[in-house]
Amino acid sequence: MLSEPAPLVFSIAAYDALADAIAHADNWPRGKVERHRFPDGERYQRVETDPADRDVIVVGGTVDDSATLELYDLACGLVMAGAYRVRLVLPFFGYSTMERAVRYGEVVTAKTRARLLSSIPQASRGTQVFLLDLHVDAIAHYFEGGMRPIHVYGKPLVVAAARRLGGDDFVLACTDAGRAKWVESLANDLGVGVAFVYKRRISGSDTAVTGVSAHVSGKRVVLYDDMIRTGGSLLAAAQAYRDAGAVAIDAIATHGLFPGDSLAHLRASGLFGHIVTTDSHPRAAQLAGEFLHVDSIAPLLAEHLRSNR
Repeated sequence: MLSEPAPLVFSIAAYDALADAIAHADNWPRGKVERHRFPDGERYQRVETDPADRDVIVVGGTVDDSATLELYDLACGLVMAGAYRVRLVLPFFGYSTMERAVRYGEVVTAKTRARLLSSIPQASRGTQVFLLDLHVDAIAHYFEGGMRPIHVYGKPLVVAAARRLGGDDFVLACTDAGRAKWVESLANDLGVGVAFVYKRRISGSDTAVTGVSAHVSGKRVVLYDDMIRTGGSLLAAAQAYRDAGAVAIDAIATHGLFPGDSLAHLRASGLFGHIVTTDSHPRAAQLAGEFLHVDSIAPLLAEHLRSNR
């Protein structure tokens, strides 16, 4: 019996580097896509590598609406060109802020974007979507029809980064009690103590830290959050741990967005030794340096792709 050919790895423009790393991990061939913009801004894409009767992997995060539509268009084009299986790899699903409605009339963007991607035509042997460290697990259930969601947990990367930063004697902490259960699970794996901060809501969007749950005086603290956007919550938590006597503070996040000068602001605070994120968002890879360490998720994603063929 002839062996099944290796999958073709395609990507949207913002995720070319990560797709290269995923393909390299298993020596999978890269699929080529011609791209350009028309004078009015309309996107042009042409699949150059024939995907007919092939298993294809499409790497792309929803970093903005343009990237989401680029991913949607490319995946649709691959199915229409004859790919028999499509596996979407979304290291960053960027609509978690609006994963549920709080006030009447709010649009749950996480659900509408999942529905959009679920409308990609079904490949003959199925369509999967791989999602990394979702802010809320329930987002995976927003995908509909024949789209099969697979939630990939980045715990191995977080545990390794925490060990690298904290050694054997540190406290693993989080920015609020809402993440305490997940951070406690990580701390148990690491065999270290766990801490979180108490918050009091001041207004509809503002909170103030009122206390720390554990003794951190004289301790090294490693803060974990699933996502760093501007870093406001991270700064408030770090200041609380510093005020409680922590002697050193580092931070880990799966997703690093860092819009504008937010990373420079975090560094200028003087609260952090280092910040570690993954390359799930292309912005983190662009800003990597002495202060911001970026670990690749390519080996972890390749492992899950191998096991879910």
